[in-house]
Amino acid sequence: MTQSQSRPRTPATWHPPAQEREGLWIFTRLRDFIDDIANTSPARLALTAFATICIVFTFLLSLPVSAADGTATPLDEALFTAVSAVCVTGLTVVSTAAHWSFFGQLVILLGIFIGGLGTLTLASLLALMVSKRLGVRGKIIAAESMNNAGRLGEVGTLLRIVITTSVVIEAVLALALVPRFLTLGEPFWQSVWHGIFYSISSFNNAGFTPHSDGIVPYETDLWILIPLMVGVFLGSLGFPVVMVLQQNGLNWKKWNLHTKLTIQVSLILLFAGAFLWALMEWDNARTIGSMSVGDKITHALFASVMMRSGGFNLVDQNQMDSTTMLLTDALMFAGGGSASTAGGIKVTTIAVMFLAIIAEARGDADVKVYGRTIPQGSMRVAISVIVAGATLVSVSAFLLLHISGQSLDRVLFETISAFATVGLSTNLSAEMPPAGVYVLTVLMFAGRVGTVTLAAALALRQRSQLYHYPEERPIIG
Repeated sequence: MTQSQSRPRTPATWHPPAQEREGLWIFTRLRDFIDDIANTSPARLALTAFATICIVFTFLLSLPVSAADGTATPLDEALFTAVSAVCVTGLTVVSTAAHWSFFGQLVILLGIFIGGLGTLTLASLLALMVSKRLGVRGKIIAAESMNNAGRLGEVGTLLRIVITTSVVIEAVLALALVPRFLTLGEPFWQSVWHGIFYSISSFNNAGFTPHSDGIVPYETDLWILIPLMVGVFLGSLGFPVVMVLQQNGLNWKKWNLHTKLTIQVSLILLFAGAFLWALMEWDNARTIGSMSVGDKITHALFASVMMRSGGFNLVDQNQMDSTTMLLTDALMFAGGGSASTAGGIKVTTIAVMFLAIIAEARGDADVKVYGRTIPQGSMRVAISVIVAGATLVSVSAFLLLHISGQSLDRVLFETISAFATVGLSTNLSAEMPPAGVYVLTVLMFAGRVGTVTLAAALALRQRSQLYHYPEERPIIG
């Protein structure tokens, strides 16, 4: 047999068409690329995933079908709303009830649910879906985000628990809210829609409302206010805490350190915030001054829960005293629990820094609490998160002061609300020109994704050093 006769039987004749080979090659490279990022830099994957989702939801909200009047929504308004929903913030530049159609509100609600799962959880899910596996570093990140670093083999199970827990809690909240809306005279399907919307919005600490007047008409209705407060508070604790409570109930001795610190600091901030808010607004006729004692206490508790990330409000934020606005700024910056639907610098960050100050004042070499020693690495991460958050707020406030020309108290309030993904507003967002809207959009994204991924990235950066320089203490203070 000659060489020319053997050519038709070469393997090259059995290759698929060039277009098919190219398509398979692109898919394979994309899968390998995402898999590599998931295993080497999950934080970068989280940023990419969140940015992609924000772009997708911006496109959906800019469609004419998303607007109630059937016209396309301007880019700055669609982008701001999409980022606010995905980052579970709640700030708006247009009325959620009046501007958006049912399809638009459904898109917003879907964005809230996806965003509420958390940046690192979402990144882990994406890696699992695309590559069907996570490397060791990816599993460490996913486990760390749920405070479960010692159980690397159970990350997939934990992710399913996160989603299941969210759905169950939101379903219970909806079942509590729907009958109340029915008794208030709303049609059946409208009551179902409002119950589902508020349940998802509250548990994910989003603060979006499908009513044009928000929840102000229900300011004395405990059948609506209590489920909203319970949903926001549970969402602000974080999935690691919720799972510990599921496994061990209220048995304090079986709680891990993270759960103890999160619940303890959350309760302190809740009751201290309610007391101080009531003290400052008790005689303010523009807010709660003319109400009964019971309604004043209800408003104070509700405000304290919402200030740390909930975003629902019963009073006009512009009518509060300046001292109350400053208190709100502080609680918004503090935020909720780690790996939760809340924002801010997180309560465990505050706890670690407070304990470090106490240890320094006592002259202790170690930071100890509840029979445990907090490692130096955790304190460095806490300092980094606080400094990064304060820097973001300062730079953004400077830009917004220049762009808007508004007073410092309003600008700082709106800036911290955006960074901490709270959603309380003095209506400054709606008054901003497009340049200011874009600044707040970037700030919401950075506040939701940046501090979490920064902490995760720093937690994994442990370089071994072969030598140490001599110590020398600079003068501090």
